[in-house]
Amino acid sequence: MINTRDIVLNILMDIETNKTFSNQAISKALSKNQFEDKRDRAFITRLAEGVMEQLISLDFIINQFSKTKVKKCKPLIRCVLRMGAYQILYMESVPDSAACNESVKLVKNHGFGSLSGFVNGVLRNIARNKDNIAEPSGDKNSPEYLSVKYSMPQWLVEKLRTDYPKQYIKIIEGCFWDRDTSIRVNTTKISREQLKDMLLECGITVEYGNYDDKALLISDYDFIKKVPGYKKGYFTVQDESSMCAIRAAGIKPGDYVVDLCAAPGGKTTCAAEYLEGQGHISSMDISEDKLELIEENVSRLGFDNVSISCHDATQTIANLKADVVIADLPCSGLGIIGRKNDIKYRLEQNQLNDLVVLQRQILDNAKNYVKAGGTLLYSTCTINPDENQDNVKWFLEKYGEFELMEEKLFLQGVDLCDGFYYAVLKKR
Repeated sequence: MINTRDIVLNILMDIETNKTFSNQAISKALSKNQFEDKRDRAFITRLAEGVMEQLISLDFIINQFSKTKVKKCKPLIRCVLRMGAYQILYMESVPDSAACNESVKLVKNHGFGSLSGFVNGVLRNIARNKDNIAEPSGDKNSPEYLSVKYSMPQWLVEKLRTDYPKQYIKIIEGCFWDRDTSIRVNTTKISREQLKDMLLECGITVEYGNYDDKALLISDYDFIKKVPGYKKGYFTVQDESSMCAIRAAGIKPGDYVVDLCAAPGGKTTCAAEYLEGQGHISSMDISEDKLELIEENVSRLGFDNVSISCHDATQTIANLKADVVIADLPCSGLGIIGRKNDIKYRLEQNQLNDLVVLQRQILDNAKNYVKAGGTLLYSTCTINPDENQDNVKWFLEKYGEFELMEEKLFLQGVDLCDGFYYAVLKKR
C-alpha cells in the first residue's frame, strides 16, 4: 500500500537537501509510483506544492508553538512539521488528529523516535490554537507583514511594490491561483475542436484558451503523459503567453529560424507548426542534458525539419543568418512563481543584475544572426522591468538598425496566464 505522506516527505527532502526544484521533485516522485486511485496523486501534489507555496507562513506559525526554531530543527523534522502544519491549517479534508498521528509515524519510521513527542506536541498545540494564531506585527500594508501573509521574501515584496505600485497585490495573489493546464494543440496533426471533443469524451474538463487559437485549458486529468493524444503528439504543454510570443514573431513557411535557448522545446515546436513543413529550425541549448527534452518533444510532435545542437548562446557562430531569431533567455522567473513556488525562495536580489548582464551578452550575439529585414524575438518569463523593457531600450539605443514592432507584458494575477514579456524587433 502506498504511503502518500512518506512520498511527500521524500519530495520535500529532495528539495531541502538536493536543491531540486519542486516541480521536478514532484514529477520525479509521481513517475516512480503507480497509483490505482488518482486521489492519491492529487493528495501528494496538493500537500507538496502547498508546503512549498506557504513556506514562510508555515515557519512563522510553527515558531510560535515550538521552543526550537524551524531553521534549527533537523531537515527531516523540519519537513514533517511543515507537512503537519499545512494539513492542519489548509486541508479541511484531513482531520487534525490524522495530521498529528501520521506525522508522528513518519518521524518514528525514519529513525527519529526520540523526537516524536516534540513533533506531536508542536502540531497538537497548533491544532488547538489554529483560530488564535498571532499575526505578523506591524502595518498590514508593510512589506514585513505581506512577506509572511503571502509567504514571499520581503525584498521581493518591496521590489514588486516599487515596480507595480497599483498592481503588486494582485500579482502576488496571482502566484496562488489554481489554474488549469495550458496546452498547445499540434494543428499539423489535429484541429483544436477535434482534440477538445476527444478529451471531453474521456472525462477531462476542457475550455478554449483566452489568448491564442491553438490553446486549450484542461483539468480533471490524472497525469499529463497519460492524457489521450499526448503520446501521439496531438498537443504539448505550453503557456498561452509563450504561444502569443511565437505568433507575434511572424514565422511563415520557408523561413529559417534559430532558437538560441530552446529547452525544453516549446517554442521550437510552436515555430515548427508555423513553418508547415517548409523551412528549417536550428534549436540550440547550452545544457546537453536538456537537449534530450527538445529531441523528445520534436520527435513526439512529428517535426523532421528541426536540427538540435549544444551551444552557448554567448558564443558567436560565424556566418549564421536567419529570418527569425528566438531569444527566450535565462531570467529570474518572476512570472512563473505560481508554477514553480521555490523560485521566490531561491532567488537573491543581487542575482537580478547578473542576469541582466548575461541577457545583454546573448542579445549582443543574437543580433548578428538576424538577416536584413529579419526579426529578433526577445522574451522572458519574468516581470522584472530591468530584464525586460530596460533591456530592449538598451538594445535599441545600441543597435539603431533595429526597431521595435510589438511589445507585450503579461502579469500573473492581472492576466489569465503566466507573467511573461516579449518584444518583436525588426532589422531594417
